[in-house]
Amino acid sequence: MRESVEAFYSKNGKVAQKLAQEFIGKRVGERLPRIDDFVNALGSARGTVQGAMRLLQQTNAVQLESRGHLGTYLIKKDQALLWELAGRGTLVSMMPLPYSRRYEGLATGLTEEFNKSGIPFTIAHMRGGNHRIEALRSHRCDFVVLSRWAAEEACRRYNDLKVYKHLGEQTFVDRHGILFADQEADQIQSGMRVGIDSSSSDQSDLTGAECQGLNVQCIEVNYMQLFRLLENGQIDAAIWNLDEIPPGSPWGIGTFRSEAAQEMSRRLSEASLLIRDSEEDVAEVLETLSFDEVIRIQEAVLHGERVPHY
Repeated sequence: MRESVEAFYSKNGKVAQKLAQEFIGKRVGERLPRIDDFVNALGSARGTVQGAMRLLQQTNAVQLESRGHLGTYLIKKDQALLWELAGRGTLVSMMPLPYSRRYEGLATGLTEEFNKSGIPFTIAHMRGGNHRIEALRSHRCDFVVLSRWAAEEACRRYNDLKVYKHLGEQTFVDRHGILFADQEADQIQSGMRVGIDSSSSDQSDLTGAECQGLNVQCIEVNYMQLFRLLENGQIDAAIWNLDEIPPGSPWGIGTFRSEAAQEMSRRLSEASLLIRDSEEDVAEVLETLSFDEVIRIQEAVLHGERVPHY
């Protein structure tokens, strides 16, 4: 920790830590609550709160300006220092397993932007969008990366979540398609055994849309087993991310016949960041990142112009 942070072990300092947490979620230019409001919210004496405010300004964590009867405004803040003073620790994101260059590029872009911000950051990788959503809701991470489809569906199911940002088409996957054990096949037909991974809302919802009205047998699979099951003839077809299919693969590849599946596939190609609705401080930290730069770095990794690191 920085030398000036030692003062935060005093009585004023302990309240300043709580104030630092409050300031993380405040925007520059915003009018602050009155001192009495902070006194009531923090359960501290007026003098202690005023001393804590001075301490935050002395450490250059914030710069405040009094405008008389108009109130006090936040003129400048050091987000990384506020994060440190509030004792927030490392901010954690959860992403899919990095099995494609597109995911590696997105992870690299996020890592580099967080490095610039000075806020400690790490990425945890977890298979299955439903598992990542549960991790976010149980406070095991601060934000998750999902497809736009999965993020919007999660917000419909849970009122404690919200989308922070959509990153644009083909930032999550290039496209989905249908893999067939028979190289000559190009559409799912009634009577087929179709692999479905219920841990992935993207794959399971897309499979349901494409198979609507067909008499198929859905076989529960783990995506790690998908290619082996196709090779062994244990399933006839499965929908998956075509980013992962190597050239010259032994499977037939088909496109979607269902209009619902076609539209869903477009929304599945876009990466979205999902956060908890109640945590404006995380949104404020994300606001400091350049997502244009994140996407530029992703493209560079995709084209082999940059080595991924995260």
